[in-house]
Parts: sequence; structure tokens; C-alpha cells
Amino acid sequence: MDTELTENDSPSLPQNKAELMARLQREWAAVEQAISGLTEAQMVAPGEEGWSVKDHLAHLTHWEQILVLSQLGDRPFVEAANVDDETARLPPEGGLNESMQQRDKDRPLAEVLADSRRSHQQVLDTLDGMDFAYLMRPRYPDDPDRGPLINWVIGNTYEHYREHREYIQTVIRQVSKD
Repeated sequence: MDTELTENDSPSLPQNKAELMARLQREWAAVEQAISGLTEAQMVAPGEEGWSVKDHLAHLTHWEQILVLSQLGDRPFVEAANVDDETARLPPEGGLNESMQQRDKDRPLAEVLADSRRSHQQVLDTLDGMDFAYLMRPRYPDDPDRGPLINWVIGNTYEHYREHREYIQTVIRQVSKD
């Protein structure tokens, strides 16, 4: 999900990099806690909405990579998302996310888990090397009303982790009752 926060979406922006990193690490730890102890069968079984825990982890990885490579880096969106131009023009909820999910549905769980953890570390390393003032600059200098870059960081890290942890917990309940 190309998540961009508005001021109404979050009670407050982090005031410094330490606070940003603490929020990010806290929400990631909650995702890790939610999946700890799950069997492979529980990780790959689709919930009622059709996505498995594995699908949600792959989804988070995709958007972390888009953040690192495109939003914080200099690569074009299509390259960072590993999609064609037509797919890139789809709204996230209107097909882009489904396209990425379909592409990954047959990937082995171990590969998805390894990519997820590698990607998360890449996010941490990238943000660690950035000045907080840089994150507070407008994401689009020609349209500063769209907000600071940090909104995309938040939306594709800790807010996104929280959103998908809730989905993951729902999937776990659904597949565990069977």
C-alpha cells in the first residue's frame, strides 16, 4: 500500500529519529510476536479474505522496498515495485497489491520470511544513515502541501506494520479454528 499519512491519521509525528526508530521497532516486534510459534501450515493457509500470513509478510516487504528504493532512494517506482508501467498505475487497493500478491503466492515460506527480515533490516539501516531533518522536508518540493517525507516512512513502516499485524491476527484466528 503506497501509504501516505495525513496529520489526521497519526496522533503526532515523531519528534526525532530516536522516536521514529523506537516506534518502528516496537511495531515490527509486535508483528514478529504475532507470527512466532506458527506452523508452516498456519503461515500459508489463506484466511477468509484470501491472503495468508505469508502473503501479508510479502506485502510488507514489497512496500518497505518501495520506500527504501524509490521514496527514499532514486529508483523509479516500477523498478522498486518490480511491476510493469500498467500495473504501477493501478491504485494499491484497486489491483496493485493483488498483482504483487499473485506474483508471490507460490514463493516458499522460508524465502518470504528471509526476505521480510532482510528488508526490515535494510529499512533500519537506511533510516539510521539519514538525517532526521531530511525526513522532515517536503516529499514533493513542488507541492509542499502534500507533507513531509516522513509521512511516507511512517505509512510504509510502523503504521503499515500495525495494520497488517491486525490482518495477520485475524487470519491466525480463522485458520486456527479449522
